[in-house]
Amino acid sequence: MIMNTIPYILIAIRFILAPVIISLAYLNGAESRFLILGLMYFGLLTDIFDGIIARKVGVSSEKLRRFDSQTDLVFWLSLGFASYFLNPELIKNEWPAILLIFVMEALCYLISFMKFGKETCTHAFMSKMWGLSLLIAFTYLIGFQQAGWAFYLTVGLGFISHLDVILIILLLPKWQYDVPSSYHAWKIRSGKQRKKTVFFN
Repeated sequence: MIMNTIPYILIAIRFILAPVIISLAYLNGAESRFLILGLMYFGLLTDIFDGIIARKVGVSSEKLRRFDSQTDLVFWLSLGFASYFLNPELIKNEWPAILLIFVMEALCYLISFMKFGKETCTHAFMSKMWGLSLLIAFTYLIGFQQAGWAFYLTVGLGFISHLDVILIILLLPKWQYDVPSSYHAWKIRSGKQRKKTVFFN
């Protein structure tokens, strides 16, 4: 029973980290940047292991995965706000690229709600790659007050990953969570179910 609750605890920890990160950046400014980075990396570890443990103990349900997905959004948004509080001029200079990602994210939600009546929850492979690029970009933005190649890499991957999610939504015949790619969505549409793994989804 204890193992069954660990995934929920890990997700809850990441959710709680979000307001802590925002408060540190807003109240303490640059003095807190390395603490924020530490919390970000800790949050990433909770994100990696909540899914692995959930699949290992057999509690990877729709409810858990939707909770995980929405918590991810809150967690990464908190780091975006922290980046703004610490480097407002830098973020303002890159606003067009940031707006593009916000628009793509909104489109994913809009299309999913229009088709299925609920938010998307694909946990796709490209989205995971985008998450890793966000980690690198926020390390540069928060830790070193730089955008550069890391920022543009995450914008590019973010655009591609959101396109992939939109294709997944359009291809799926019915709402489903944990779909690795639009290729897998096409296979599901063709009646071929994939084999799930403990370490991916």
